[in-house]
Amino acid sequence: MSDDTQEKSTSGRKPLSLGRRETGAVKQSFSHGRTKTVVVEKKRRAVSPGAAKTGATKTTAKSSGPKLVKPAEGKAAAEAKRVVKESPAKKGKVLRQLSDEEKKKRLVALTKAKKEQEERAKRLEAERKEREKREADEKAKLEAARKAQEEEEKKRAEEAEARRKAEEEAKKLLEAEEAERKRRQELKAKGISDASKDQQKKDDRSNFAKDDNNPLSALGGRIKQKRNQPGADNRNAKEAPKRRSGRLTISKALEDDERQRSLASVKRAREREKARRAKRGNQASQQAREVVVPDVITVAELASRMAMRQTDLIKELMKQGQMVTGNQTLDADTAQIIVEDLGHTVKRVSEADVEDGLIAPDADDAKLESRPPVVTIMGHVDHGKTSLLDALRGANVVDGEAGGITQHIGAYQITDKNKNKITFLDTPGHAAFTAMRARGANVTDIVIVVVAADDSVMPQTEEAISHAKAAGVPMIVAVNKIDKPGVDPNKVKTDLLQYEVQVESMGGEIQDVEVSALKKTNLDGLIEAITLQSELLELKGNADREAYGTVVEAQLDKGRGAVATLLVQGGTLKRGDIVVVGSEWGKVRALNNDQGKQVKEAIPSQPIEILGLNGVPEPGDQFAVVESEARAREVAEYRARVKREKANAQKSGTSLEQMMAQLQDAEIKDLPVVIKGDVQGSVEAIVGSLEKMATDEVRVRVLHTGVGAISESDVILAEASGAPVIGFNVRANKQARDQAENSGTEIRYYSVIYDLIDDIKGTLSGMLDPELRETFLGNAEILETFMVSKVGRVAGCRVTEGMVKRGSKVRLLRDNVVIHEGELSQLKRFKDDVQEVPAGQECGMSFANYDDLKVGDFIECFDVERIERTLD
Repeated sequence: MSDDTQEKSTSGRKPLSLGRRETGAVKQSFSHGRTKTVVVEKKRRAVSPGAAKTGATKTTAKSSGPKLVKPAEGKAAAEAKRVVKESPAKKGKVLRQLSDEEKKKRLVALTKAKKEQEERAKRLEAERKEREKREADEKAKLEAARKAQEEEEKKRAEEAEARRKAEEEAKKLLEAEEAERKRRQELKAKGISDASKDQQKKDDRSNFAKDDNNPLSALGGRIKQKRNQPGADNRNAKEAPKRRSGRLTISKALEDDERQRSLASVKRAREREKARRAKRGNQASQQAREVVVPDVITVAELASRMAMRQTDLIKELMKQGQMVTGNQTLDADTAQIIVEDLGHTVKRVSEADVEDGLIAPDADDAKLESRPPVVTIMGHVDHGKTSLLDALRGANVVDGEAGGITQHIGAYQITDKNKNKITFLDTPGHAAFTAMRARGANVTDIVIVVVAADDSVMPQTEEAISHAKAAGVPMIVAVNKIDKPGVDPNKVKTDLLQYEVQVESMGGEIQDVEVSALKKTNLDGLIEAITLQSELLELKGNADREAYGTVVEAQLDKGRGAVATLLVQGGTLKRGDIVVVGSEWGKVRALNNDQGKQVKEAIPSQPIEILGLNGVPEPGDQFAVVESEARAREVAEYRARVKREKANAQKSGTSLEQMMAQLQDAEIKDLPVVIKGDVQGSVEAIVGSLEKMATDEVRVRVLHTGVGAISESDVILAEASGAPVIGFNVRANKQARDQAENSGTEIRYYSVIYDLIDDIKGTLSGMLDPELRETFLGNAEILETFMVSKVGRVAGCRVTEGMVKRGSKVRLLRDNVVIHEGELSQLKRFKDDVQEVPAGQECGMSFANYDDLKVGDFIECFDVERIERTLD
């Protein structure tokens, strides 16, 4: 009998057994990973009372009855029995208690597991929040992008609708104008106007009304009588509606009580105005032109470019509601609208485009010829640069320089024994002429660094090397003054290695020549080195083009006006050419070479002096020959305007940093000066040197600079600001001297820049506040205080340290806190006045204008020394 059958048979009564049967399920696990659940039957037997006390029960696994077991089922049953046997056999029996160590380990493991679980939960929560935030941000971005796209589409739709409406209105207006034009043509063809027709009809109606035989005339009389009867509705004639008479025209249909001019009427008036202009012979203005419109243009210039009269353009602007004059400026947008309305095309250009093409590049088929090299002589002051150039030229320039130092850039050209020409530029070596040296290095082909054998490398020598390297030009080292006894040229070459200058004699690539300017030793070797270097450079120039180059120096001559020394870098400069030099321009009136002789033209690499400019240009400015005076004036005015705007922008500061700088400037003491010099380069060097003297307390404020003699206006300007006038190699005229004498304005003359800088530095040093240095004398303790008539409170003291001296400065200390600082007015020893009291003695002291003295206070006595300060 099967197990199911047995369970059914016994379901209605209690099974016949000694013990109670219980069933359960056991889960089996196999090595290959499969699991199986087996039903296990347990039988609990009846136990004796003794056994009940122990609480032990035995559970065995048995089958529900005799049956045949298959091999697989027997195997499962055996496995189930084994599992049951391995389980606890007896209920309530404690097999083994956990030790304290095991309990601690178990507690630690549980705590660790709980902590890890909490951390994992926190991490998951943080990741969830981060993910939600990221999703929210992405959603917000998508929403913003969608809204922006919708706004853009809406805006485009509105613009399209506005354009469509504007086109429809324009189309309707054109149709109305066309209909009106056709009607007027028809009327003109018939020879009858609307006015004549209306007048004819009015006359006919009037005649018809006056006819007595007309039956309508009597009817009209009866109607009038009826209206005049009492009680009739007699309305005012003005209030009564008027019947339309005559032909209905556009003007009558649009007419109301307040008559206004229609747009069609304005258009017709414009057409009539155009017809009148055509009758006057202005048909040329109707031709379509390409009008160049810059950023800013005057009304007169715009009319000229459109080939129309200035008054006609002003009328057109007035019709658009702009009341302008011929000299008034228009912006580019307004000018473009006007030009397009008048039927022309517009070409917009920038204001800076006026400089485009000023110096055009050489053509591909240009004829390039060899040109002389431009050599700049640089080095430290008093190292013999000008003397070396004098030896090469056979002239004596040093005697003409004040103080024996060069203070201008000199440009000269020599011819060697092989009939080859070389152009030399002599630069100053003083520290103030840094800009001049940099300018000379930028326009040169070869740089000769002159180093004195007795001084070796000096600060300006290092600076000259830096300028040559920055300009990217080759160098030649000339070791001068080798005729002096005890000099070592090799020391100079060794010192140059510190500045990465390795000469050929030391295994480098830079040529070096040992010369003596005084004895004229080895000058041929220097010329050969220059010729060799120029052959390696293969210098070429195009003489068949408009000339261009650089300003070397500029000055204002009393008899000749503005004089500029130029270095022609390309082309041929001729007398009569129109040149633009920086923000100045003019026509070349005369050309003088380096020897003062007049020439007709100047070729590339030739220094030349020109006359005819309208002002003094800045050294280093580019010059170029232009085709007309109008072009030269346009370029010069643009450059001057840019320079003026830049200067105004620097003066009018509105940023926070500039406001703070202005507040700081208010606390700085200024020394105003007016500077006039002989050449622009010297003025530039003087201003640069004075600006470098500025400190946090004092500075030089340059009111005005200029080139030429000191004039009366310079003195008046200096008088208004209380400033001296500094003249460098210039003098004041008679009017200026008289004005200075009457106003008490000081005029200082200088010919050497050393003296000028030293005097200004001394003046600035005097403006510095002196340094106060305190010297400790001694301390005294107040033992008692007394009130003395006509004196005030007097303190009886004991000198504890150093000494106290009458007339010295004192501090009153109470609990180590300074409560008063003043001067010791009286010092007495017993009843006698004394000058000083040493330590350990008692004395009486009183303060000037102070009486709050108490026992226990301390008096500190000290002297203050004023030390004058100087600029470094």
